[in-house]
Amino acid sequence: MKLTQYSDLGLRLLMYLALRRGELVTIQEVSERFAISKNHLVKISHQLTKSGLIESIQGRNGGIRLARPPQDINVEQVLRATEDNFDLVECFAPSHNQCVISGACKLTLVLDEARTAFFDVLNKVSLADLVTNGKMLEKTLLPFPKMGRAVSESK
Repeated sequence: MKLTQYSDLGLRLLMYLALRRGELVTIQEVSERFAISKNHLVKISHQLTKSGLIESIQGRNGGIRLARPPQDINVEQVLRATEDNFDLVECFAPSHNQCVISGACKLTLVLDEARTAFFDVLNKVSLADLVTNGKMLEKTLLPFPKMGRAVSESK
């Protein structure tokens, strides 16, 4: 199984928001800190807002922040909000299944059990757990270098 870049960036965005401890953060800020597309982050933040993981405040002093405390958001919730398909093999989706051995094959059961175990682990890991090394993460992301910010604004 491979997760999409969309999910990866969604997790990074949420981790950043967890580090900022309830402050309003702009998409531009996150885009600059991670050196990723602002447009891509807008799509991801919109999806995470629709999923109830973050809240978006409109207006001049607006931004985004976690909708719940980081310990109340687990990685499984994030992946379910950002990925649209966890079918490991075609027989997981009966409407698209063309496999001629589906009824007799035990691979489906094994892979389904593995997928369940995958989500069981992710369900136990919260955003708070992901940022327990917050000081090290903050050192790489915060505070904003004054010179770097001015350069970005002049582009």
